[in-house]
This record gives sequence, structure tokens and C-alpha cells, in this order.
Amino acid sequence: MKIRKAVFAGAWYPETASACEKEIKSFLREDGCAPYDEKKPVGGIVPHAGWFFSGSIACKVIHCLSKGEKPDIIIIFGMHLHPDSIPYIMIKGAWETPFGDLPVYESLSRKISEKFEFYTETPDSFTQDNTIELQLPFVKYFFGDIKIIAMGVPPAKISLKIAKEITDMIKEQGLSAKVIGSTDLTHYGLNYGFAPKGVGPEALNWVRNENDMDFIKTVLGMNPEKVIEQGLKNHNACCPGAAASAILASRNLGAVKAESIAYFTSYDKHPGDSFVGYTGIVFE
Repeated sequence: MKIRKAVFAGAWYPETASACEKEIKSFLREDGCAPYDEKKPVGGIVPHAGWFFSGSIACKVIHCLSKGEKPDIIIIFGMHLHPDSIPYIMIKGAWETPFGDLPVYESLSRKISEKFEFYTETPDSFTQDNTIELQLPFVKYFFGDIKIIAMGVPPAKISLKIAKEITDMIKEQGLSAKVIGSTDLTHYGLNYGFAPKGVGPEALNWVRNENDMDFIKTVLGMNPEKVIEQGLKNHNACCPGAAASAILASRNLGAVKAESIAYFTSYDKHPGDSFVGYTGIVFE
């Protein structure tokens, strides 16, 4: 089996299993995830900045998802795409992580790729993308030997059709799955070419209390179409298609409500005039 090599290990997150485990244990000691012993989390939204900035939120969401019965498949939606982008998928091989490889669920990946137009990646030819890769060490650590279906999905209606179709396939085959959607929130400041409130405390408060909160509230409402609209209109999500697809897939797998478990910005880790918002949300 060919392996898709990790390209962000050693830079955006630790390169070795021991260093990753040390970080994960540190994340879990922080305040954050509510107990899910009696709940059944189906999916979640995670950020994808380097682990220094947002790893604790992603870790806690994926840890929450690992509670309860182990699924057959983890579905991951991500990638920075435009509304007219073609979706991406890898239909064979495995993804490298410091804890070991995560194989693709090949039969379903191939089947969904035949129903929709995809750009098909391979372990030898792929677009470097942090949105999915940064989640994989957490998935491997908490779920162990499990197969994944990872897709890059644009902020467009086609992504919602894909999310419904893949979860319909999973249910038809009597399989179980949990879902991850990867997006960061407002990218604010001159570094990102988006600064409608100037710089300083007013800008930071606007991002924290208005722009990011508008997107989070929309996600909590679990309306995927509005999530795409919100992200494109207000520039408060870099991957609204991934978030919307995770909502629809989670709903199709039985989720009926959403809960926000964490929020902060990169300013809280490294103050500056340019910063990014991060949230962790669980669907159950």
C-alpha cells in the first residue's frame, strides 16, 4: 500500500509519536471538552492552524468524538477551495501520521468518486493541505486502527450532495461513521487583506464578538446552506464548504443538536494586528 507522506510534521505539529503524545496529553489537561460519557457525538468542527495555535481545540473535539462505540469510518471534510472549485479525494493508499498510517476506505471512496466530478489525488501526487493532515494524528491516536474518507469540498451545493450521498452509502452498507469538518474562522488584518474595522481593540472585539460569533451561531443552527452563505458573505470561515458538509453528514447520521466547546483567536497566543479565530463544535 502506498503512503501519502505527511508534509507538515515537524513544523505545524510534532514529528514523532512521543512528542505528539506529550502535546495531546497537555491539551487534554486544559479546560475544554464537556463530558460525553452518556452522549453520542456524531461529528464536529475543528480548526487547522498549527498545533501551537489551535491544536488544543481540534484535540478536544476529536477526543469527544472517540467517546462511545468505535465507528467503522472517519469522514473528514476540508481544503481551502472556492465555490467553483472541483472537490478533491484520494481513493486508495494511506495517510502517514507519527502514530502510524491511516488507510483510505477504498471501496466507498472509489464509489463516491464515480458519482461526482472529483480531482483524484494519489499518495504520489497531491496538493499540500493542512486542513486535513493536521487532524490525522489526533484521529490515529484516539481511534487507533480505523479507515478514513478525506475530501476537499468547495463552498457550494455540490458539497452538500456529496455529504448526503457518502453517508447514505455508509448507512446502506450497515456501517457506522463519525464526521470532522475543518475550518478556521475570520482571518483578520493586513496580512490577510481583510481589515474593515482597522486595527486595535475595536477590531479584535468585532471579530470575537460579532463576525466569528455570527458564524458560530449559524453552525449551531445546523443549517448547512446558511453556513456556506455566511462564510462567503462575511469572510468568517476559510472553509465554509467543509463546515457545511460536516453538518449535513452529521445530521444524516442522526445528529440533532450542536454544542460549542471552545473558542479563541491566535491573538490569545500571539498578540498582533493580524489574527485568526478558532472554534470547536460537536454535533450529537
